[in-house]
Amino acid sequence: MEKQTIIVTGASSGIGKEIARQFLHNGDNVVINSSTATKLEQAFLELGGGDNLAMVAGNIAHRKTGEKLAATAIERFGSVDVLVNNAGIFGTRPFLEVDEAYLDRFLNTNLKGTFFTTQAVIPQMLRQHDGVVINIGTPLVNHALGGSPTTAALASKGAIHSLTVQLAAEFGKDNIRINTVAPGVIRTPMHGNDADRSAGLHLLNRVGEVEDIAQMVFTVAKSKFINGAIINVDGGMAAGHHLN
Repeated sequence: MEKQTIIVTGASSGIGKEIARQFLHNGDNVVINSSTATKLEQAFLELGGGDNLAMVAGNIAHRKTGEKLAATAIERFGSVDVLVNNAGIFGTRPFLEVDEAYLDRFLNTNLKGTFFTTQAVIPQMLRQHDGVVINIGTPLVNHALGGSPTTAALASKGAIHSLTVQLAAEFGKDNIRINTVAPGVIRTPMHGNDADRSAGLHLLNRVGEVEDIAQMVFTVAKSKFINGAIINVDGGMAAGHHLN
């Protein structure tokens, strides 16, 4: 497999860091991002800090961060082959208690971050006539849970799913493939010690591991014929769940 350049947002921990590790293990060049510089530096060292790894700190809600990520990838490694829009937030709040500031948190990080970071890399992918964008969504977009009020988060994630298929239509003719990987509940620092409490949401009756998502992202990135797909990696969450 040819060596490629991968940008991974939200890569200082959890799924993002494991995705970066997967590509580095394959010998690819990787540019990692996080909004927290100290955590990013720690991840950089943990991932080996080698010549094929670069880092850009910054909030992806600001379009200049995406522009800097693209510029760094091109300057250091000469291309942008894969963008993984992993950075995102999730949270619960009853619908009638969601104010504008709370909603904006999700729209800014999840939707605008994905939108503008993708916008920053597409020109280089057009020049290459090749590229892959992989967004991170959620099967909960089509599998609502009573008792888990997540309208703000899911509105932003649903927009990412829609953005995926429309971009796939706009840029497919240019050999740029846009897809979404939709994880179930994954054991990450975001869930603390509570992840296993959500086991019953999955038909496998267990939560996923970061490696499960990283492996699928890697597979989609290296494929030449997956485009406009929403791929659930969710232990069966989208298909159903246990009543217990």
